[in-house]
Amino acid sequence: MTIVYLTLLIFIAAEVTYLIKKISPIQRRDENGTTYVDTSSLMDGRIVTAAQTGFIPARLIVLRSVVNELQLLADQADPEKRSRARRGLDAIRELQDAQFVTVKVVEDGKIGSGGVDERLIDMARTKGGSICTIDYNLNKAATALGIRVLNINELAGSIRMAFLPGETISLTLTQKGQSATQAVGYLADGTMVVVDKASNKIGETVEIEFIRSLQTAAGRMMFAKLREKQSAGHSPEAKPTGRKVARPSQTKLEKTTTSTAKQPKATNTSRRSRPQAANLQNKKNSFQSKEDSLIELVNNQ
Repeated sequence: MTIVYLTLLIFIAAEVTYLIKKISPIQRRDENGTTYVDTSSLMDGRIVTAAQTGFIPARLIVLRSVVNELQLLADQADPEKRSRARRGLDAIRELQDAQFVTVKVVEDGKIGSGGVDERLIDMARTKGGSICTIDYNLNKAATALGIRVLNINELAGSIRMAFLPGETISLTLTQKGQSATQAVGYLADGTMVVVDKASNKIGETVEIEFIRSLQTAAGRMMFAKLREKQSAGHSPEAKPTGRKVARPSQTKLEKTTTSTAKQPKATNTSRRSRPQAANLQNKKNSFQSKEDSLIELVNNQ
């Protein structure tokens, strides 16, 4: 009987050990709530606002390789990349000062051939955490491997009110578009706006009018045109409109004058077209005498 009890206890212990090993990654993921922040989300900057409002998990991990990548980009000659990389470094400091989250910079050693993205995926899989990114390829790769992804683009696209066609705003154009005549600017939430026929306005803040929006898997794009060009296009039409308005008034005056001047002739014509009946001759002579007296009165005045 003792052997049976021992066998039963060993079996139960083995089952419990197996279940603990199987469930522990899920428990560890739920308890820790660890999120690994990648380079693109830090350079985007909106993660700071989301963290300050409490919409980001409480524990954020920034790998040392991510910081090194931001530092490398901050030393680039391209002013736009340099500016965005510096904003990413500032975002780390702002996250560390945020009230609802704790940020920890972790040493992760040298990067392999897969780069920073591969390191983030390995850390999220082994430690049971999620990844915060707006990078399209990293998002797809992590999702395919069963890793939870927090995408700021998806959040912003789901909750924000899109601009409707016809609405106008002021936008700073920062770079050229895909076409030689296009210029590109960015809204406050990072949405890219392509402005047609505005390549000569790069570096300026202009008034634009939205034409349409396009939602893609990589984010939302807006298409617009210069508002000042539209107003300039309507100005030439103002002159013909003014001439058209002047012509009817002039025509009315001409018709009034013509009708007054030609009234006797029309009467004479109608008088000649009437039959020369004897019973109407007296009426004609009476009407003609009255008409002649009115004309003479007007001429005397």
